[in-house]
Amino acid sequence: MDKPLGITPAMGWNSWNTFTWDINEQLIRDVADRFESDGYKAAGYEYIVIDDCWSLKQRDHQGNLVADPAKFPSGMKALADYIHSKGLKFGMYSCVGTHTCAGFPGSFEHEFQDAQLFAEWGVDYLKYDYCFKPRHISGELLYKRMSLALKNSGRDILFSACNWGEDNVYQWIRESGAHMYRSTGDIQDHWDSIKNLALSQLDKECYTGSFCHNDLDMLIVGMYGGSNNSFIGSKIGGCSDHEYKTHFSLWSLMGSPLMIGCDIRTANQATKDILLNPDLIAINQDMESRGAYRIKPEPQWFHADDVFMLVKVLTDGDVAIGFFNLSDNQRELSLQFWDIGLPYASGFSLSLYDCWEHKELGVFKERFAPVVPAHDCLIVRAKLVK
Repeated sequence: MDKPLGITPAMGWNSWNTFTWDINEQLIRDVADRFESDGYKAAGYEYIVIDDCWSLKQRDHQGNLVADPAKFPSGMKALADYIHSKGLKFGMYSCVGTHTCAGFPGSFEHEFQDAQLFAEWGVDYLKYDYCFKPRHISGELLYKRMSLALKNSGRDILFSACNWGEDNVYQWIRESGAHMYRSTGDIQDHWDSIKNLALSQLDKECYTGSFCHNDLDMLIVGMYGGSNNSFIGSKIGGCSDHEYKTHFSLWSLMGSPLMIGCDIRTANQATKDILLNPDLIAINQDMESRGAYRIKPEPQWFHADDVFMLVKVLTDGDVAIGFFNLSDNQRELSLQFWDIGLPYASGFSLSLYDCWEHKELGVFKERFAPVVPAHDCLIVRAKLVK
């Protein structure tokens, strides 16, 4: 039986980070082919999402959005059918405002008309941005409006709200009906961007969970600066593989949707090893979708925000623990098991499994204190044993 829509974080690919405006139907078909041939579909990735710049600058005489015939000559319905033939799902983009962020028609006061059109095209996912919103109307109301339109379109469409963490979104987004929501500004292919986005969402674990997931933005794993947009990456150099590994680990433990942003057609083996890691994906896709809470390591004198552990309680009784060193120096991170609810007097120990090396680390009692290189992490799955 298929999982209920939105019960776990969405997994897929989005066109924006690498290609921005330079999109076409052959690119999308190629990505769908690679999902099947390179193991992304088997790993759990299912949504292929076209971002901004897909339409003409004007609606037609009936007020409908029109796909750019130069970019998508076969039309969106044919493209959706192709993606569906691969056992995958098709996603598109619109905006709460009068125009999208790139200046194409938005869905303001066309919400029900656009939702119906998306359903007719076979859309399974809608990313809904926040540009050009009229100042006199609340964003909260506009997200609720599109949610209602999608839920009455006659098709199951995952609703990805994208208001960048504005308007106290944490307080009302779950009630709106959105399945995921952007809580941050746009990501850049740079270590400081990864670090700052992650730190901004620590201690917000109560604002994510089944059916409404906190989205830290799309993944930059494997981009290496390869974007046609200088803000995202082409002039700032990209990241190292172990920084991409840390990025993927943070997003996985924090329960963010995993939406690939690189060109998977040219992905190297290091990129595939990160994006297809079954142990990290299993943690991200745990059915209870609980938020990960932060523990600062002992000793007390380096309680900096950029060195911490994240603990995620899993459905089967295991605990995922991430040891993160976002600082510029190697650090030892000491976790006292007492701090995750396991007292010495219980008689239990933790059997630890390394989710990146895919090997058992042994059984530990009372504490575990790995040394973690700068900008790196260690992710373990811990099982209670007598």
